[in-house]
Amino acid sequence: MFNRRDAIRLTAGAAITTAGTASFSPSMAASSPARLKRLYDNALVIDALSFAVEWDDEEYKAVEQSGYAGIVTSLNRRDLQTAIDELLTWKRRVEEFPARYMIALEAKDFERAKRSGKLAVMMNFQNATMLEGDADNVEALHALGMRCFQLTYNYRNLLGDGCTERTNAGLSDFGVEVVERMNKTGVLVDLSHCGRQTTFDGIEFSEKPVAITHSIVEKYRPKHPRAKTDDQIKALADKGGVFGVAAIGYFVGTDPGGETTIETYADHIDHAVSVVGVDHVALSTDFPLRGIASWATREEWYEPRLEVFKPSYDVKWPPYIPALDTPDRFRNLVAVLDRRGWKTGDMEKLLGGNWMRLFKDVFGD
Repeated sequence: MFNRRDAIRLTAGAAITTAGTASFSPSMAASSPARLKRLYDNALVIDALSFAVEWDDEEYKAVEQSGYAGIVTSLNRRDLQTAIDELLTWKRRVEEFPARYMIALEAKDFERAKRSGKLAVMMNFQNATMLEGDADNVEALHALGMRCFQLTYNYRNLLGDGCTERTNAGLSDFGVEVVERMNKTGVLVDLSHCGRQTTFDGIEFSEKPVAITHSIVEKYRPKHPRAKTDDQIKALADKGGVFGVAAIGYFVGTDPGGETTIETYADHIDHAVSVVGVDHVALSTDFPLRGIASWATREEWYEPRLEVFKPSYDVKWPPYIPALDTPDRFRNLVAVLDRRGWKTGDMEKLLGGNWMRLFKDVFGD
């Protein structure tokens, strides 16, 4: 069995092509469908929280259709051995499908993926349970390719309080130690599911910029546990971080008329930009590239979540926004933002440029 001692001996810096960085120059001002297509095709597109029910041929068709250069994925984090197994599974997947996928170990890997037509996948866990109370495991998992994890999920763990926890205690001493170790090792701190004080503490105690990879703004989802306040988003941006807007329908909420649309999603984006500027806002989905409707059923998707999540999560069926539940989702979004007067360069930052800047700050080029 592969264990932590084995992982420590490894280096994550397996041979990586050192070809020059691609130049992604701004395209012409968007106005026609052809120009919008050119803008999107030339952009470096990154979804900061996506995964697959199964990485099969159907999912890869969605990858090709999406135009993504890369994703931050979500791995099983039940315990340390599970996390190691997950990372090794991805290593074997890349070995089996070298023309499809590559593991993102540094920022430039997303540009390399763009040039080669692959999908760069950053290894991420949506909790810290796999550390099993030992900060040394940050280094062990980093050695196997992990580059990001959330300090907490919805509930309290050894690091701090999650967003649905009854209390609001913030980071523990161990949580502060883990943040320091993540900074030293080169692992991105993610605060998406953290409680309010844990979110503020994660920003304060991190010497490097941090991420909220997939969340929503409180203005449009007041009292929702997954929403972040303007003050939290500002604090994140002041430290150089990036706020990713998630695309799940029941997170995004409804328009005044009672319908959740891609315009509602764009409202969250526009509000975040109005608070911190376009350099600190980016995109994510929090669901598979192929979308949700193609595989999820009410019985297998919705009903189990009623058992797992507290009522404050406001889980609804269907959980998706039709225009965002297709691999073309961010192409559709570009058209919406264009109608709202967004400039080409700003859309390129939103699509992936801002994530790239953050990744460079945390991992280096």
